[in-house]
Amino acid sequence: MIKKLRKQHHYSQEQLAILAGMSLRTIQRIESGHSASLETLKSLAAVFEIEIELLKGEIGVIDKNTEEWASAPLWVRLGFWGIRDRKVAFRFEILSLTLGAIGVFAGFADNAEYFLLGAAFFVAAYTYAIQIRWVDNKGIWK
Repeated sequence: MIKKLRKQHHYSQEQLAILAGMSLRTIQRIESGHSASLETLKSLAAVFEIEIELLKGEIGVIDKNTEEWASAPLWVRLGFWGIRDRKVAFRFEILSLTLGAIGVFAGFADNAEYFLLGAAFFVAAYTYAIQIRWVDNKGIWK
């Protein structure tokens, strides 16, 4: 949401950092999805002249009614079929990674089929990671 507001106001990251009285690195961290302190949110709310509750209640949900989402590649839209929340997508990524590791280790110890299953879960985890980052970079989360 910070990145979206920054772009709506035609600020660069450097300009926003100066206006909010914080470092450029802080702006970069917040825009990449890291949490912000209450004081940071207050400063940003003042710069954008909005209520702090809008920033405190920021939710990572895909806005599937935007032009950006409509123009997203098919592989991204299919990957998020039925998934709107960034946290859910991230959990799928971690679950796939975990199952992949278990499958690969079990495959080394017992059966080649487990190894192939584990490799498939690794591919799924990597695909989720790419899709999540693609949506992050396009700023489609609202």
